[in-house]
Amino acid sequence: MAETGGTNHPPVPSSSSPASKRSRWLIENVTSLGLALLIVFMIRSSIIEAFKIPSGSMIPTLLIGDHIFVNKFAYGFKVPFSDLLTGSPVYMIKREPPKRGDIIVFMFPKDESFYYIKRVVGVPGDTVEIRNKVLYINNVAQARDLVTGPDSDRIFKALDDPKYSPANLDLYTEHLDKQDHWIMLDKNNYMGETHGPITVPTDSLFVMGDNRDFSNDSRFWGFVPMRNVKGKAMVIWLSFWLNFSEGQFIFRPDRIGDVLH
Repeated sequence: MAETGGTNHPPVPSSSSPASKRSRWLIENVTSLGLALLIVFMIRSSIIEAFKIPSGSMIPTLLIGDHIFVNKFAYGFKVPFSDLLTGSPVYMIKREPPKRGDIIVFMFPKDESFYYIKRVVGVPGDTVEIRNKVLYINNVAQARDLVTGPDSDRIFKALDDPKYSPANLDLYTEHLDKQDHWIMLDKNNYMGETHGPITVPTDSLFVMGDNRDFSNDSRFWGFVPMRNVKGKAMVIWLSFWLNFSEGQFIFRPDRIGDVLH
């Protein structure tokens, strides 16, 4: 009897083989990680995002090294990643736009690769003017009170910088649309003494830093388009400053949890 010829095939690994188990484990974990990252990025895109304060333009409200959470749902719920795909956010749910007194994070109009943080002082239709360093909205002076005594001492001590002292700067509580907040004015700087009047156009905002004489804001480069607004500053979740070149390490645990207004 003639032998039947055939081809030898390598055995197919069973579903319970070590190689198959490793493959399933890898696929499951990569899928889980990818899904987790997608959820994180969706939250970061549409609900909440962390930012670090790199400059002193919002002193004394925000200090260099403050880490904050920004509420991106404050002005509406946008389709995740829509601003990356279309150049401007597409909102599923629209809420009230930024109001006077809000602290906002936005893309710098002159270079949208940078993020700035400032306070809204003028909304569409407002006429903004500064006379003798006093802010006027629609020809009404925004009241302010000089801060002295223990409150002033505590704030200047927290700044821990010789150039920020009562000898050089005045600390005020400004009452902007019933939104009380601190501002600082340099006694020896007169560059920002007057500005305007200027009317805020449609779909735009006029913003300023609370450190009024040391802030690069709408007085110098114009208005913030509404589409550039990323969200509203919400809370400080960490505050520390590390400078390797100067050997500085500053940790401010007492600022953790401060609600921003």
